[in-house]
Parts: sequence; C-alpha cells; structure tokens
Amino acid sequence: MASLSCILLLLFVSLLMCSLVACNFNQHFDITWGDGRAMILNNGELLTLSLDKASGSGFQSKNEYLFGKIDMQLKLVPGNSAGTVTAYYLSSQGPTHDEIDFEFLGNLSGDPYILHTNVFSQGKGNREQQFYVWFDPTADFHTYSILWNPQRIIFSVDGTPIREFKNSESIGVLYPKDQPMRIYSSLWNADDWATRGGLVKTDWTHAPFTASYRNFNANACVWSSGASSCSSSSNDNAWLQEELDSTSQERLQWVQKNYMIYNYCTDLKRFPQGLPPECSAA
Repeated sequence: MASLSCILLLLFVSLLMCSLVACNFNQHFDITWGDGRAMILNNGELLTLSLDKASGSGFQSKNEYLFGKIDMQLKLVPGNSAGTVTAYYLSSQGPTHDEIDFEFLGNLSGDPYILHTNVFSQGKGNREQQFYVWFDPTADFHTYSILWNPQRIIFSVDGTPIREFKNSESIGVLYPKDQPMRIYSSLWNADDWATRGGLVKTDWTHAPFTASYRNFNANACVWSSGASSCSSSSNDNAWLQEELDSTSQERLQWVQKNYMIYNYCTDLKRFPQGLPPECSAA
C-alpha cells in the first residue's frame, strides 16, 4: 500500500473524477444477497432490506473509498424487532481488513434500539461504544454519518456527533488509513446474541422485518486503479481536515453523558492488564 504522504498527495492532486455523489441506488449500489428480499424502488430513490425466517438481505457500494464523509438516511425495523440487526458500515476485505461500523440492535416493542459502533484496523477491533438514541428511529428517516479522514473518525446522528476515534499512531495504535473501503449494509437474524445477550429471540410472527434507506451522499475520495480521486472543490474537500469545534464537542459530551450505555475504554473487567492506549489519549 502507498504511504500516507503519497495518499494525501493523491487526495489533493488527483482531482479528475468528481465524487460528490447524491443518492441513486441503482447507480451507486449492488444488491448482493437476499433472493428478492432487497429492493430498489422509486426510480432508485429508495432501497429496502427485508428479513424473514428463510434469510435476510444486503447491498454494497459499487465504489471503494479512501477517506470521505458518508451520509445515509435509515428508517429501522418498527415494532418488535428483537433478534434483528441492521448493519451499515465501511469495510475492506481480508483477514487484516479495516472497518467502521454502525449496527442497530433490535428490541422488544417499546424498548429502545441499541446503536452499536466499532472501529477495526488491520483486523483488530474490540473498540465498541454503544448508545441509545434520543428519538424513535423506526418512526421516520434519520441521517447516520461517518466522517473518515487521516486524523479522525467521527460518527454522527442527524448532524450530532456521538463518537470520535482519533488517529493515535504516535503511541502505537493502528488506524485505518491505507485500505480503501466499500459501503455495506445488511439486515439479518442475530437472536443468539443481539437482544439481551440472546435471551430474547426473534418473533417470526412479525416477519417480514423491513428497514428502509434513502438520501445517500458520499463526499469522498473514490479509489480506482490504485489511485484516489476527490471532488475538485476546496469546500467539498473540507472534511479532509475537519475536526470538532467547541459546539460540536459540547454536543458530543451531551450524547456521551446521557445516551452512552457501553464504552470499551471504561471496561476494566475486559482489560484487566490495562485499558487500550488510545483510551488515555482520548
């Protein structure tokens, strides 16, 4: 893989292919599995994934990206969604893959979804943070965003940051920066672990379960033939250096104080020999 300095040079110099892309699912995504349970509707403006007792479904982006700001609006499975998982994430391939995860763990009717986040670098994950959200994610569409640049990864919901993972390579922490990643999403049955550790099973009388997607946007660097090309507008490329300002930091702290339900950086039982080094650097 190219060094980070070479990659950054490509990001700023190789500006031949505009990658500010607005949603048309037919143009930007392939349905990869589900035997008819995934559908692209409304002339490419809407995509739905469904899960029944036979199988779930999924899709992936046609393009690979190396750094970017990815937005997707999701409306999650309504009602009794216990046992189901809706995953929306960036990932490369192979045993040393990189990955940036949103996963939505279903629950019984009236109980909140759990929003699960994780970051993998060179095949190493175990960096989970989990949250409740401050709205009903099944009643309407909400925007879930991943900003990924050489300095940090920021997870946001409706423009509110909920998590920041900084590049801490200076203290020996792996950071995803060399492997281009595709966008993936899937809806599947995980009732062996997803809801209360697998205690609550999927109620198939409520199937099929359906999640909906719209308004995809990728202000990102598209990887093609070993090179990365970004939007030619300097404003479009502002995310390459983006960081949280004081207002965003306050909103992040508000979410983490009021809605975070698990943070690996405070789990001393899980790391009896000491917390990961990035936790003290956060």
